[in-house]
Amino acid sequence: MNNKGIHNQEAYNKFKEELSRVLKGPNIRAVDLKWLEPKAKASGVKTKFGSYGWRAAISSRIAPKTVYLGSEAVRLSSPTTEQQTLISRAPEELDKVLHLLRTLPFYHIRRQMGENDSYNPICNLYVSEADLVNYRIGFMWGHTMFKPGKHPGPEFTMIHIPEEHLLRQQVLVLPEEKINVALGTDYMGEDKKGFLRQAMWSADELGMLGLHAGTKLVTVRDSNNKLKTYGVFLFGLTATGKSTWSCHKLGLDYDKGEKTIVSQDDIVFLKNDGSALGTEDNFFVKTDVEQESQEAMYNALTDKSALFENVMIKADGEVDFLDETLTANGRAVVRRDKLKVKIKGKTVGIYSKSINLPPLEELDGLVFAFITRRNTIMSFAQELTPEQAVLAYLWGESTHSFASQPLKAGESVRIVGTDPFIVGPRAKKINRFYEIIMTLASNYPGKLKFMQYNTGGLGEIIETHEENGQTKKRLVRKVSRVPINLMAQIQRGDLRGTNHYEKGLLGTKEIRLCEGKSLDEYALRNFYSEEQLQNYIKDLVAGRRKFTEEVSSEGLREEILYAAERSFRIDKSEKKEKAPVLESPAAEEKPITFRESKSRPRRERFWRSR
Repeated sequence: MNNKGIHNQEAYNKFKEELSRVLKGPNIRAVDLKWLEPKAKASGVKTKFGSYGWRAAISSRIAPKTVYLGSEAVRLSSPTTEQQTLISRAPEELDKVLHLLRTLPFYHIRRQMGENDSYNPICNLYVSEADLVNYRIGFMWGHTMFKPGKHPGPEFTMIHIPEEHLLRQQVLVLPEEKINVALGTDYMGEDKKGFLRQAMWSADELGMLGLHAGTKLVTVRDSNNKLKTYGVFLFGLTATGKSTWSCHKLGLDYDKGEKTIVSQDDIVFLKNDGSALGTEDNFFVKTDVEQESQEAMYNALTDKSALFENVMIKADGEVDFLDETLTANGRAVVRRDKLKVKIKGKTVGIYSKSINLPPLEELDGLVFAFITRRNTIMSFAQELTPEQAVLAYLWGESTHSFASQPLKAGESVRIVGTDPFIVGPRAKKINRFYEIIMTLASNYPGKLKFMQYNTGGLGEIIETHEENGQTKKRLVRKVSRVPINLMAQIQRGDLRGTNHYEKGLLGTKEIRLCEGKSLDEYALRNFYSEEQLQNYIKDLVAGRRKFTEEVSSEGLREEILYAAERSFRIDKSEKKEKAPVLESPAAEEKPITFRESKSRPRRERFWRSR
């Protein structure tokens, strides 16, 4: 089925026009959080903390059934067969949505994303109240956003109808019309991400860059005992530790003026000056938290203000955050101002009054940290050059675990910017990130730092074999996980400037000394032979090359392709063949993938055909 031929722009336009009239119907009532609270709590379970929890039938986003409708600028580049079917049937489904909006009772809650003077999307959520348990959807989501003020928009609309049959479960996104529709799911995360996805795309269109990243401000004493304050961006896929490390106190010395204050844990909008606009008032976090290692998050979760979804609440009201019998995606809305820790017996808040990061010129520096979770040969910490940071953003690497997905264990997961919510060409996002980073690095030399942290570990070995015509996997050696205390120490030392890095196997600088302590016990050659190391590198490069080729078709900048090709040289097994020099424009029209830059006139290039 042809992706281009199955879209119906006329139907999308008609839906938007009719929707504006339907949403004024008498069956739709405007409500606020105060109105929703008693109705939501009536279907909830009260915990021993005084907080409330609910059970959703659908416990995660339905990404495989999410499609983007509109012009070529927003369409999925490679929709699956299921997504193609959803797109082709979207006009019929949109007509049904209009019918349900005219027929069923709905409530409308209006909230504001962001708190600044320039970009604060107004989010209008319409939820069916045909089933009374749906009150908790708007109640939970509403607590993640702000009360609307007199700030500029734009206005976004989301329609949520959990009652649609599971056989027609889907999320229809019309980015250009600022409309999202969730059908056949009662997971609140669809509303959270629906508005945030829309806001990132709209921010990109306005010249900013929406990032799937947490932010914080950290003040430390450097090696000269001077206090320095850094803005920190933490990129990461869900379940890699983005929220954990956004909200971690890092073992800093508060008596000496050191501190960390949390701004955001999920989505921000990066501007040209290095500042970042925040989005949410409170956080929607995973609840697999341990008190000792994740103190601030635990304290917020055990406050009476927490709102739980799919968390194990026992018959006596006891909450077990680590019991994932029912679902591995227990969630909660927690208040930012409840992120607190004990410092010498005194409770101290580690939340920022502002959800925004200031411009780079007002800080001592910016740190862009990419969180990955891999289990074989990736160092716990790598220091990156600006070019390597752009590649880290491009590859967005993590790995399937043996615990969560045994059949895919050890396989790489690559998502640009570790952001599964990108609308339109991924290359556009990468190019924009490159432009902002390179400009900041040029204008503020020495004030940018780029890191990659592996919150997984080292040493895992998984063997594969064929059995009855199927590929089976066997865990030979478990991963040696990075201790949380050590990861905190590493990040603390990087900010203080007291860690030592040397060039490693992956072409980046890898950590050798952490605040003066040797990390030789984690040396890769303690886990693998030289042959094993080279095989892992070869596999890593092959995956990166294939993914880069895929994304390059969307229009990646030449400089990024050059940097990628240079990075692949860590694979020593590749034969180095001299590529022909192409002089004529006609020759440049041949199908190619990667380009190697040389110090010669711009029109003369080395091309590698594959």
